[in-house]
Amino acid sequence: MAVIVKVPEKNLWSEICKDFDSKRPPFRDDDEQSVRTEYIDFDPSKHTPVFYGKMHEKVLADADPIMDIDPATAHPACAGFAFTDKPPASPPPPPPDAPNKDKCSPREYLEHYVFPWLLPALEDMLRQAKKEKCLERKRTKFNALDYLTETLYKKNPLHKDRENVTLEEIPFVKEWLKDHPRPPLPLSLIWTEDEATQIIQNYWRGFLVRKDPEVQELRQWQREWREETGGIQDKVSQFWDKKMPGWDTPTPNASEDQLNKEEDNAPITVKSPSQQT
Repeated sequence: MAVIVKVPEKNLWSEICKDFDSKRPPFRDDDEQSVRTEYIDFDPSKHTPVFYGKMHEKVLADADPIMDIDPATAHPACAGFAFTDKPPASPPPPPPDAPNKDKCSPREYLEHYVFPWLLPALEDMLRQAKKEKCLERKRTKFNALDYLTETLYKKNPLHKDRENVTLEEIPFVKEWLKDHPRPPLPLSLIWTEDEATQIIQNYWRGFLVRKDPEVQELRQWQREWREETGGIQDKVSQFWDKKMPGWDTPTPNASEDQLNKEEDNAPITVKSPSQQT
């Protein structure tokens, strides 16, 4: 009986990601996962450096090929293989000219004007999320949308002066935060592991010190002393109120208006030079 199989349509996003991944270099300088190969995953035909950069083919021989191998000049993994250099890779074809933004189809617009900038930003975002340990914890301070917004705003090819701009300094972000303010992050997300460890250790050491009997006795004596001498200022004020009522009121002085009037009404006297001398 024949079976009718429906072939799924090709997804545009999957094709773009596949094409972008094929153009990437095989390894990155900051990629730690590719160099951590477990012993159970080791395959000599893939991981030995003898086969790197060479084209090899296994050659059948009547005698044991390992007998003709000199370990001083050749690697034992080369036994039974013939090697030749790889031909130089042909240069990739030049990219096609970008279509007109106003007349191209949505697919062409995405391929030429959106994905070339969005895919590298997504790759950087995933790499930063890995550094922030977002794949290991349920709650982190890392916000993927904020990181994408800041990255795409900085790397806009039409503006070269946005390298040092932060997320809070972007104009449309300022307008959004005015109407939708964000609550402050809890300290559990702000502190790093080292800072949290240091604070917890400080509190624990302080608890151990306060737990000491001699320290408790000293604190009890300080508490009683503060209770006895806590109202000393009130006692001094009551003492002077009894001895000198109104001692804390200011001394009555003439008002400024009265002093000004007296100065205006004072006669002006002019002395002769002989009298002044």
